[in-house]
Amino acid sequence: MAGWVEPVSVAGIYLARMAELRTKRNTVPGTVRETRTLGWFVAVGTLMLLGGWGEFLWRRPDWNPVTFVLGWACGFASFGIRRSAIAALGQFWSLHVEIRESHIFVRSGPFRWMRHPTYFSMILELLAAAFILQAPVTLAVAMLLFVPALLERLRLEESALVDKFGDAYRAYQHSTPAVIPWKGPRS
Repeated sequence: MAGWVEPVSVAGIYLARMAELRTKRNTVPGTVRETRTLGWFVAVGTLMLLGGWGEFLWRRPDWNPVTFVLGWACGFASFGIRRSAIAALGQFWSLHVEIRESHIFVRSGPFRWMRHPTYFSMILELLAAAFILQAPVTLAVAMLLFVPALLERLRLEESALVDKFGDAYRAYQHSTPAVIPWKGPRS
């Protein structure tokens, strides 16, 4: 079974994600504060795809149903979490750091467990490709590039949200993890 199923699987996850990025949504326009990191995230995802394929072809690992299933579990979880975040944000969803005049403070859906579920879903996507292709070296390189972009995006987004929602958002920061849902949901 090994040989073509893994690269095709990862290509399918990547293409589904790119299609999702292009999906038009009924959103309210707002002030865009930053756009660079989106391109950086797409570049890291593309590196994970191409580098993972290269590592897979170079190493030719044996078929491993455990890593394959674990990879697909990460992939499905990623899409589920992101779709839930998009649904919770509704018209305030954006690919960029963008705050609207009528912006509301969302704490439902996956925002009960983490402040930035979409970024967690990105991590799961990188893990999905790495598990399916058994590409730990590519994952390490991708994470070295992804983490600085993520930290910059978090800094800018958190600042924009504090500017908009003040003490209410600061309290949320203290009670809810940023990206990794390491504790139970907010009540």
